[in-house]
Amino acid sequence: MSNNAKKILLVEDEELIVNLLQRKLETEGYEVFVARDGIEGLEKMKKTKPDLVLLDIIMPRMGGFEVMEAMKKDKGLRDIPVIVISNSGQPVELDRARQLGARDWLIKTEFDPKEVLAKVKKQIG
Repeated sequence: MSNNAKKILLVEDEELIVNLLQRKLETEGYEVFVARDGIEGLEKMKKTKPDLVLLDIIMPRMGGFEVMEAMKKDKGLRDIPVIVISNSGQPVELDRARQLGARDWLIKTEFDPKEVLAKVKKQIG
C-alpha cells in the first residue's frame, strides 16, 4: 500500500459491519483503522489523523454524538469529515448528526458496500 493512501477511521462495535466495511475500503486502496467505541475512537483519531471518520451512533462507553461533540471542541479533530452510521435512520437522529457536523450518513439496515464507497469518495476522493 502506498504511503499516500487516504486514512479512514471506522468507529463501530458490530463485528459484521466492521468486517464488511474494512474489507471493501481496503480493497479500494484506503488505509483503515478500527475502534470499537467512542473513547477508543477519539484516541485513535488523535494518533492516526484520519482523512475521514465513519462513526456509529450507538456504541458502548461513548456513542457517536458524544464523539462528535468532543471533536468539535478539539482544533485538531474538528475539520475531519464524519459520515455517521445510523441504526435506525430516524429523522431526529439524522438531524442531530447534521447539527453536529456530519457530512453524510449510512443506515445499517439498508446500506450496501457500493453506496458506502460512493459516499466516502464524495468526501475524500
